[in-house]
Amino acid sequence: MKFTSTKLTCSVKYSAALALLAMSAFSSSAYAVTEISWWHSMTGALGERVNGLAEQFNKSQSDYKVVAVYKGSYDEAMAAAIAAYRAGNAPHVLQVFEVGTATMMYSKGAIKPVSEVMKLAGEKFDASVYIPAVAGYYTSPKGEMVSFPFNSSTTVFYYNKDMFAKAGMDPNKAPSTWQEVVAAAARLKANGEKCGFTTGWQTWVHLESFSAWHNVEFASKGNGFGGLDARLKFNSPLHVKHIENMANWAKQGYFTYAGRKNEPEAKFYSGECGMLTSSSSAYGNVSKNAKFKFAVAPLPYYSDATGAPQNTIIGGASLWTMSGKKNDEYKGVAKFYKFLSQPEVQAKWHQETGYLPITNAAYELTKKSGFYDKTPGPNVAVQQMIVKTTEKSRGIRLGNFVQIRTIMDEELESVWAGKKTAKDALDTAVARGNDLLERFEKANK
Repeated sequence: MKFTSTKLTCSVKYSAALALLAMSAFSSSAYAVTEISWWHSMTGALGERVNGLAEQFNKSQSDYKVVAVYKGSYDEAMAAAIAAYRAGNAPHVLQVFEVGTATMMYSKGAIKPVSEVMKLAGEKFDASVYIPAVAGYYTSPKGEMVSFPFNSSTTVFYYNKDMFAKAGMDPNKAPSTWQEVVAAAARLKANGEKCGFTTGWQTWVHLESFSAWHNVEFASKGNGFGGLDARLKFNSPLHVKHIENMANWAKQGYFTYAGRKNEPEAKFYSGECGMLTSSSSAYGNVSKNAKFKFAVAPLPYYSDATGAPQNTIIGGASLWTMSGKKNDEYKGVAKFYKFLSQPEVQAKWHQETGYLPITNAAYELTKKSGFYDKTPGPNVAVQQMIVKTTEKSRGIRLGNFVQIRTIMDEELESVWAGKKTAKDALDTAVARGNDLLERFEKANK
């Protein structure tokens, strides 16, 4: 009897243990959280805000967890994602800069269009709620939105109001034309300033956005939107005139070249340069570091150019959904996109970073809050982008555009160094770039 009792006790304990394990397994299964990986290229304060968005989304629901992972610069993250896709472990969401749009669109089988992701998840998706110039850039010729707009920016003009006043100029009147910019630079130099004007992102500002702002072609076929057989056209008389002028300003000490990307921004917010053309997203850094009064104004234009000013074009990046994932994971991605589109979320992102509010509702909410009255500057970028676009100003969508930008940088640097004329450099850049476009066309036929 004693043996039987012991055996029975053990049996009861064993059964209880099994029941607990079963309950535990059921509990884990019932409350499992689906992870969504998000590879991005944001550093510093922007990286912190990206992590904050992921955390805010994760706290807003309990089914999905977005894991934000910094993967290096845009170029590096894109290369890493391609390698990961081939290895079968690509992220769910990848942040890609705007010049990588055509490459991603033609990456057959590698991506799932955002409109398809939202439909699969049963989430309402209306492309018309996004600012037209933003939505249009990420929409295919078939009218399908392929990626989700995220950190969209455009080119604007910054100037040091204190420096202007010191040189005897009206600090509340920004130069609106390039003729006025060079006149202001001359006044600043005469007043003893070392640097009148500098620029970040030279190709984006002075060739790409310059084209749209003046309503002239950067490339044929609607700047690439109309087909893979587009070819570059940024060696027009107006383009040559502008680059030639900048070369002369450099010789006269009015323009200072300080790097291909955003490095020149430091020369402005440190107080060394009086004027800067760069991204609207530089606003956060400038406002944080500048020890002087500054203002943001629209990009300058040539007053004798017909059709100017029109609108500037999109910069920044969008979010691409990679293929090969489970339906439940796509539902998580869709919910995350829906979260990012909320007016309150977008308005805060816009106000904190200087990036554009990607939806009309976020813009209206920001305007209604009085933010633009208290903080003049961020509104300039929005006003430049909400203008109805033309075929020449919609944006630029070309294959191998990352490499083409490198070519443009190289040729512009040869002009600033006095090694080539503006015409020779732009003609060469167009020829070299068209070779890359021909290769891309052949590879994607």
